[in-house]
Amino acid sequence: MSKLYLVPTPIGNLEDITLRAIRILKEVDLILAEDTIKTGILLKHLKIEKTVFAHHKFNEHKALPAIIERIKGGETIALVSDAGTPGISDPGFLIARACIENEIEIECLPGATAFIPALVNSGLPNDRFSFEGFLPQKKGRQKRLGELAEESKTMVFYESPYRLLKTLGQFVEIFGEDRRACVSRELTKIHEENIRGTLKELIEYYNKSTLKGEIVVVVEGKR
Repeated sequence: MSKLYLVPTPIGNLEDITLRAIRILKEVDLILAEDTIKTGILLKHLKIEKTVFAHHKFNEHKALPAIIERIKGGETIALVSDAGTPGISDPGFLIARACIENEIEIECLPGATAFIPALVNSGLPNDRFSFEGFLPQKKGRQKRLGELAEESKTMVFYESPYRLLKTLGQFVEIFGEDRRACVSRELTKIHEENIRGTLKELIEYYNKSTLKGEIVVVVEGKR
């Protein structure tokens, strides 16, 4: 039966893809990928030959009607992002909503996502947490940070290595320099790093360190 599969892919270590994800990628008629080159590397590693179309934030609105028609016509389609689970700070929401509106079945496979290992690694309370993803870069950034000033749950953010120090500085302004946090970098990869401490200590550390790779910042909630 035709449907849309949301298929998580490894965030670094290629061994983290599930057997089920491999089977689905082999069986579908078409794969939609945020980056066709990166997905092509993964498919080559898995020895899967499949048609891959680009599906990202710059074309997802325009491409959506044709995709829906293909699924209605009987095709099964898988959506993958660059890394992790589609829809988590990546394309996925729009197509999932469109499928629901058109009574098309969706199946989301469990699998890799960056913020869960970062949260568990942090040593901060994880029974309740707030996933914030990427903060607005400009408009709305200070407003959102102000809203989080009273947040008591552990907070999880995604950040670019180029903006990390600026973001940590803004966290100090809003949360105070003694707030505990953890910066996780290059999760599941050879150079994985989890640095824990107060926001002040993290700024001191990263002022002396070269920053590369994908970053997750986990910040303690207000006590």
